[in-house]
Amino acid sequence: MNFAEKLKEFTSNWVQATQEPFSNHWLANFFRNDVRKDIETLVKDFDNTYQVKASAGAGNWANVPWLSILNPKITTTTQDGIYPVYLFKADGSGFYLSLNQGTTIPTKELGKPKAERRAESIKQYLLSQLPELNFWGQQEIDLRAKTTLGQSYEPFNIIAKYYDISEQLDNAQLKNDFLELLNIYRQIQPIYKEIKTIDFDSQPQLHTQINASAVMKKSLPDDVTPLSKPFLLLAGISGTGKTRFVREQAKLTGSLSDTYCLTSVRPDWHEPSDVLGYISRLGGDGSAEYITTDVLQFIAKAWRAIIDAELELKADDDSRLIITGDKDQLNQVLPYWLCLDEMNLAPVEQYFADYLSVLETREWQWDDEQFNYCCDPLLKSATIKQLEDKDKLRKALGFADAMYDDAWDLFCSHGLSLPFNLIVAGTVNMDETTHGFSRKVIDRALSFDFGDFFPNDFDHFFESNVTHNALSYPIYSHANKRYLPETDSDGYKSIEFLKSINKVLDNTPFQLAFRALNELLLAVISADPKDEQQLQAVWDDFLMCKVLPRIEGDYDKLALMNEATSNNEQSLLTELATILKQELNDIWPTENYPDNLRPDLYRKNADDSVLSITCRSKAKLAWMQQRLERSGFTSFWP
Repeated sequence: MNFAEKLKEFTSNWVQATQEPFSNHWLANFFRNDVRKDIETLVKDFDNTYQVKASAGAGNWANVPWLSILNPKITTTTQDGIYPVYLFKADGSGFYLSLNQGTTIPTKELGKPKAERRAESIKQYLLSQLPELNFWGQQEIDLRAKTTLGQSYEPFNIIAKYYDISEQLDNAQLKNDFLELLNIYRQIQPIYKEIKTIDFDSQPQLHTQINASAVMKKSLPDDVTPLSKPFLLLAGISGTGKTRFVREQAKLTGSLSDTYCLTSVRPDWHEPSDVLGYISRLGGDGSAEYITTDVLQFIAKAWRAIIDAELELKADDDSRLIITGDKDQLNQVLPYWLCLDEMNLAPVEQYFADYLSVLETREWQWDDEQFNYCCDPLLKSATIKQLEDKDKLRKALGFADAMYDDAWDLFCSHGLSLPFNLIVAGTVNMDETTHGFSRKVIDRALSFDFGDFFPNDFDHFFESNVTHNALSYPIYSHANKRYLPETDSDGYKSIEFLKSINKVLDNTPFQLAFRALNELLLAVISADPKDEQQLQAVWDDFLMCKVLPRIEGDYDKLALMNEATSNNEQSLLTELATILKQELNDIWPTENYPDNLRPDLYRKNADDSVLSITCRSKAKLAWMQQRLERSGFTSFWP
């Protein structure tokens, strides 16, 4: 057997072996001898001073078996230091080649929380010093471990590559990956001497700089899908994975420790200061001090990523901050995901009013590959000017370093506006403990019925057969013909589609205005459909995100007078379905064309092929109509 075959043999037999007596078991001996020997041969050819250690357990089966390579000039024990290691998943589904850190000694000396924080600091330091590490593998691992020791390997991981044994393992690729990591490991030796002298806890500013540097060097994925709006509402029953979805998006497009912030909304939030902070004069001398929040600090963090990418910051004639740069620079600016958990536990229109207003002032201007971006301030300059000690706020927001001097002066003079790379995602449950949404909020958001867009499939709980597209921030604010795809090059098809919808909504509270048309065209630009079927899929999703969430009411509110027979009424929902059957004819299943399907624009099959789904708005309209008939009232929300 070659190296790949031996690794597969061990991994595929692991779970069964753990059900059998450990002592002198053939698989444990096979691992310690045969598998280890192949690794040892590769290592000795590379550097004969390196040591190879392997463990399938000591007296009993390990939860996560491992095989590590140690450079004695860095560490001679797997309990401390940095080293490459093969970590095998507890469920036997695959294994990682990981650059990891010893967990036992740091945890014993510092305690678990502090040891993990230091491990994260070391990781970010290495990622900033060795940029190639950012692109070698993935920063997050999942070992399916059930023991404390097995789980401890996950937060100490620096970078890793995963090998699924259900797929064909390439022996040459396995060896090449291993030698690449050994070469990286060799470069760590002089850096590790510096790491040992750094006290990360006493130098928090250094930790901030390390994080910023590491994030700055990472680029957006090539296949990222831009959103048409940076404000999402994820609605669905509890436990469907809405918050996890936001976390996974942050991991796909950045780093969970840097580009993700989870804030739990409190029921007593009723004004913007609960989110963005406020001025306090409760100090002994009565001077004004700004009390910041996690949200405001995260917004400042997103701003630092823009500045670190060397985009130019200046003020325009209207005293608004402008960011200028080119399209290539945007690839270096990662999206920052702010997750407002249980967003409607408090009235969104009250505590989020400032954000909702400022959101509509975003303005992108493009001249070929060059862009300008500006937005009204969230934290106004007049507020900052009231402070006696502005440096205290500057430090709290992470702008203390001298490299941010010019930017801070501009913030003080013109305010702190919405950074373009900030995406706000609110998770929403609709029950007796929560507040509903006004059309003011719905009009400013992309509303996703999570069960329709990202359904839970119990049959694939352990291993999903679909993957989510990586999403990123929008780079347009106003539709322009020159941005439209060839499928709808002048926007006429989309305009006629929206006119047909608006004809049904005429003289109702749900009628659509210019904002809706602009956002439909932006959705077309963002999705870049290549054919009529894809274009209709964009329209279908637009109905689900922007039109149907606005519709709610009882029989009287949703009744339409039938022009043919003035004494007969029908539901607005059934009339919409009639119109959509014509407008979405390529994706609307009928008796003659029951197999009409559309591509999913937010997900794909695990093998990267197109995922075909049924028309979302058809099913939703039928559900809303049935709810109306059953209870006399209906709405979009589950």
